[in-house]
Amino acid sequence: MSGTLIIISIATFLLGGAIAWVIMRYVLKSKYEAKLKEAEKEAEVIKKNKLLEVKEKFLHLKADLEKQVAQRNAKIQSVEAKLKQRELSLNQRHEELQRKNSEVEAVKENLASQLELVEKKKQDLERMHQKEVEHLETISGLSANEAKERLIESLKDEAKTQAASYINEIVEEAKMTANKEAKKVVIQSIQRVATETAIENSISVFHIESDEIKGRIIGREGRNIRALEAATGIEIVVDDTPEAIVLSGFDPVRREIARLALHQLVQDGRIHPARIEEVVTKVKKQVEDEIVETGKRTAIDLGVHGLHPELVRMIGKMKYRSSYGQNLLQHARETANLCAIMAAELGLNPKKAKRAGLLHDIGKVPDDEPELPHAILGMKLCEKYKEKPDICNAVGAHHDEVEMQTLLAPIVQVCDAISGARPGARREIVEAYIKRLNDLEQLALAYPGVVKTYAIQAGRELRVIVGADKIDDKQTESLSTEIAKKIQDEMTYPGQVKITVIRETRAVSYAK
Repeated sequence: MSGTLIIISIATFLLGGAIAWVIMRYVLKSKYEAKLKEAEKEAEVIKKNKLLEVKEKFLHLKADLEKQVAQRNAKIQSVEAKLKQRELSLNQRHEELQRKNSEVEAVKENLASQLELVEKKKQDLERMHQKEVEHLETISGLSANEAKERLIESLKDEAKTQAASYINEIVEEAKMTANKEAKKVVIQSIQRVATETAIENSISVFHIESDEIKGRIIGREGRNIRALEAATGIEIVVDDTPEAIVLSGFDPVRREIARLALHQLVQDGRIHPARIEEVVTKVKKQVEDEIVETGKRTAIDLGVHGLHPELVRMIGKMKYRSSYGQNLLQHARETANLCAIMAAELGLNPKKAKRAGLLHDIGKVPDDEPELPHAILGMKLCEKYKEKPDICNAVGAHHDEVEMQTLLAPIVQVCDAISGARPGARREIVEAYIKRLNDLEQLALAYPGVVKTYAIQAGRELRVIVGADKIDDKQTESLSTEIAKKIQDEMTYPGQVKITVIRETRAVSYAK
């Protein structure tokens, strides 16, 4: 009985354990299923969020792509329109050219027929002339050569008489106006050293300590250099040149503003578009103030008073211009002083001459760039700002572009030439200088009878050696004149070139 109870107890215990295990398994299963459902819901939510993010990114990318495509299409359409316009223009030019060619052909045919007619008339005229000459010879009883000799003798006597009376009249007139004519002769003799209008420098070089600064000046994706170019109006070239940046532009004031702004930015270290605009604005104000101050100081130093403020500002701008390396302001000051000295020597007003010399190149520094020679533009500026007529005429006539009306004008022309042509005033590129000397020598060497040529005194004198057996003394004078005229017509040079033709006979023998 007790064994049965034990078995029953054991069975009951096992049954209870089994029931508990089943119940626990059921509970655990229900919890697991609940968590699994919750995880599936969270996964579904995450999936939807990710899909939404991907869809949003896709829409953004699609919009950007459509914008780029639209811009590219717009550019393509613009290029197509330009090409169509250019094609239309070319077609019109082609038609115009064909029309002009047909007109030229018609003119050629007409000219050829007229030439034939002229040739026939010329032959008829020659025949008639010959008949008349023969008829006159039979009537006069003289040949054509005898008649010519008699006519020449009579003309010689008449010409000698007229020349003697004409010389006497000139001498008497020269005695009456000797002082005035002497002044003109002095001025005209100096005018022969006149030089050409100066060229412009169009680049400046900004030196930096190391090439690392180039990257900071360029900026991310080039934004700094673009901002600097937009603010100054100057092209900035950053290339492989070590420790140097090139500033390119035709306005010297803008180049100076860009150079000073770069200097301040590099020293400060803060280089970004906002800072660039701030520094450029500040430097522009500084340069404008310095220009006005320079103009005032120059006028005071030279004793030129009563100038219009705008003319004073333009004089200050000359500080940033140069001609063959000669500073324009220095050239103007030097010309003004030379004008005053020469006017005093000739008995004219030195103050007026100094004023005209200072203003003679004012047309090289206008605020706008009209298509006028600088002398004419300077004259118009002087007239605009109420300068006296003789000053305006001297400014406009210093390159012979208007007629000289007073003795002040040639004085300004001469002093401008003296200031530019003096040794050391202007520089030339070595290659251009050597080429000019070679061209001088080769030009003279091409004449017959020339043995050797030497360009001396920095190209201001050309000595030509000719063979004594090939050219006589009279021909040397004409050869010198011909070479001078050819140099004047074909070459460009500062000042004047003296041509000296040397002809000599040498007798050489040897004592043995």
